[in-house]
Amino acid sequence: MPSVSNVRRWAIVALLFFASLINYLDRATLSVALPLISSELTLGPAKKGLLLSAFFWSYTLMQVPAGWLADRWNLRWIYAGLFSLWSLACGLTGLAGSLGVLIVLRLVLGLGECIYFPGGSKIVSVLFGAEERGLAGGVFDSGTRVGMAFGVPMIAWLTVSYGWRRMFYIVGFSALLWLVPWLTVFPSRLNGPSNHARKGLEARPGSRPGRPPSAVTFDRNLLGICMGFFSFGYYWYLLVTWLPDYLITVRHLTLLKAGLYASLPFLVFGASQALGGWIADRLIRLGWDETRARKGMVTVAFLSGLFLIPATRVASPAYAIGLLCAASLVGLSTGNILAILQRCAPPDEVGVWTGMENFVGNIAGVLAPLVTGFLISRTGSYSPAFVLAPLILVAGLLSYWLVVGDLNPRGGSRPRRPRPIVA
Repeated sequence: MPSVSNVRRWAIVALLFFASLINYLDRATLSVALPLISSELTLGPAKKGLLLSAFFWSYTLMQVPAGWLADRWNLRWIYAGLFSLWSLACGLTGLAGSLGVLIVLRLVLGLGECIYFPGGSKIVSVLFGAEERGLAGGVFDSGTRVGMAFGVPMIAWLTVSYGWRRMFYIVGFSALLWLVPWLTVFPSRLNGPSNHARKGLEARPGSRPGRPPSAVTFDRNLLGICMGFFSFGYYWYLLVTWLPDYLITVRHLTLLKAGLYASLPFLVFGASQALGGWIADRLIRLGWDETRARKGMVTVAFLSGLFLIPATRVASPAYAIGLLCAASLVGLSTGNILAILQRCAPPDEVGVWTGMENFVGNIAGVLAPLVTGFLISRTGSYSPAFVLAPLILVAGLLSYWLVVGDLNPRGGSRPRRPRPIVA
């Protein structure tokens, strides 16, 4: 059976990019339309926070099961099926007439979207070696931020032009067209590095060959990765859920202007993802220690999140947007966070490790909108919430440096890229 060609594997990454874009486009619909929905349904800050967090209840709980499925089942059909489910849930949101119905549909949306991160991470780990995963992981996941960047103004325009209900119909149902290239390009079966791991092609410190297929390896690396991703998730989901509302409520922008200005930080976030992964990949190929290259890039990225604090304090909206863009350089970390996990996890557990990481990260997704809504209600200001998020983010660096261990395999041998097989 032939190996996956270079063109085909990057075509798969491109499709994962667009799936991630659609993923976050569907999530953003509620955040952008929330001012109109809350006005029509009479929702206060606490109820808005409840609605914004509902997606994360099912999405978070399904991360580990989705990772387990990604490691063991045919990703071509798992991804296609769950993609269809989340697209339909988004489209049907236009029919909602109460808070309860909206919450149910957001739960279904989260159930469908649970596959995007563990599934994408698993596919990247199969198709790419350790020295290429930073760029590949950064590219595929950057679709989430590009989806926010271009999707927010588009959703704002659709909402103003057609109303929030028709906006959900258009965004949700049109996404189903993505299934055509996916089913055309993705192999009917993809066998990856789990086979090569048994031959020792990509050794992992502490790996235990011969363990049962159903077993999951728990160690300090997984703990550190999950702790660090919690801090990243809290910061990111604050921006996703509350930034458009902040620009409208505090900066007094119109819905269209808020959508346009909110797109700039998300665009910076997305562009920096691929850049940060590429820089670390390049440094490793030049002979840098992999641990320092990837963790160093995560450090630079997380520290940039501190720009969010002055962004809420400057008087000029233009300066605030500039600082928000600087604060979005946190995206430099994303490809490297994925590469760190893929390097630490046993090759046949990449999906379930990613699911565990994203499970913990999305607990922050549940907490961030709720805590933010509570702080706004208690203080009448967005500033405390926008100070808390970057402080949590910077604290997450301790887990990557002090808990996550060395990324280099024992013996110092340079890893070789596994050759995936298609059927």
